[in-house]
Amino acid sequence: MTTDLKEKAPLGRVIVITSGKGGVGKTTSSAAISAGLAKQGFKTVVIDFDVGLRNLDMTMGCERRVVFDFINVIQGDARLKQALIRDKRLDTLSILPTSQTRDKNALTKEGVEKVLDELKQEFDYIICDSPAGIEHGAQMAMHFADEAVVVTNPEVSSVRDSDRVLGLLSSQTKRAETKDSEPVKAQVLITRHDPVRVESGEMMTVEDVLEILAVPLLGVIPESQAILKASNTGTPVVLDQPSVAGRAYEDAVSRLVGNDVEMRIEGERRPGLLHRIFGRAS
Repeated sequence: MTTDLKEKAPLGRVIVITSGKGGVGKTTSSAAISAGLAKQGFKTVVIDFDVGLRNLDMTMGCERRVVFDFINVIQGDARLKQALIRDKRLDTLSILPTSQTRDKNALTKEGVEKVLDELKQEFDYIICDSPAGIEHGAQMAMHFADEAVVVTNPEVSSVRDSDRVLGLLSSQTKRAETKDSEPVKAQVLITRHDPVRVESGEMMTVEDVLEILAVPLLGVIPESQAILKASNTGTPVVLDQPSVAGRAYEDAVSRLVGNDVEMRIEGERRPGLLHRIFGRAS
């Protein structure tokens, strides 16, 4: 029996995709998660907060269609509808690119809040693709978040930086500053997982990552050539040819909207232990 996901979705939910370390697959994850939500019927917009670099439009395959951007809207040079780009593959998905030429300080708290408030009226999910680290752009991306997906590789430096980001989410967001407000709901997404390297001790185990970060696990994305191929062709991996990585992202999206999905970790040699830890039923 299928569940009508649309009835269960909270309206205007702001989710930041963030990380402490660069190169962990954050923009790839933003593209996959936003496309996965739209694929399930949710009206979704993904915003690029990485002012000055602007990679999201390339990952989404719409770089040639950018006329106005996020900063143009904040500064009043364009209306939001002029800057939004409708995805050609999914009519429920839109992209709000950012500027390649402006400074991150062009992101103002008042301007970001105004744009997000307008988007909440139209979209079910607003995905904020944050720049890596804890600088101004990253703080603007997370400040108004209702939920956070912290992307990390199973490596000590990446996990340590992710722990610092979790500290910011619990102390320097609007929800943290507002009395009687629920805290930002944070979950971890482990990317570039390689069971062979885990077994040899080159990578941390999933259990070790979770013990350090102490937040729920949203999903485990395996190291995969399919992700590189999808990025190079401007196609979110969940819309590309079927792959293990694509299925892992689709499972993560289902968990994000509240469905109980079994945690499958490809190549894991200790299924009994993982089943006891995650305790999820299919």
